[in-house]
Amino acid sequence: MEKIRVMFLCTGNSCRSQMAEGWTRQLASDWIEVRSAGIEAHGQNMLAIRVMSEVGIDISSQESIRVNAEMLEWADVLVTLCDNAEEQCPVPSAHTSRLHLPLSDPAKIRGDEATLLTEFRQCRDRVRQRVEYVLQQLEGKLSVNGR
Repeated sequence: MEKIRVMFLCTGNSCRSQMAEGWTRQLASDWIEVRSAGIEAHGQNMLAIRVMSEVGIDISSQESIRVNAEMLEWADVLVTLCDNAEEQCPVPSAHTSRLHLPLSDPAKIRGDEATLLTEFRQCRDRVRQRVEYVLQQLEGKLSVNGR
């Protein structure tokens, strides 16, 4: 069976979309091929890496990259994780389904380390919920289409 190709997109590809890529690899790598990108590339976020490692997922080798036309052509499903990405995203390929599941950006929060870690952990958990929702939707389509 050919894997479904899913692209997660957010503004800077440093937190939310990186977490979504990590969760998807953990939860569905046997039937999903996943990538993440951003409207911009803000680099790796050490707090995102840290909170994902707390749940046993290593995203430290993932790169922060800008979305391009080739990626949009590659994707079967494009999931935008913030309003900016939804508004700024170039038009995906005609065969690409689009899903918008916005989350606030934990990188914009200011505070001490404890405050930041709390925000990043909450975001990590919300990202997992979004990924699980996407996987449920895709499993439903597979069942309907007889795959």
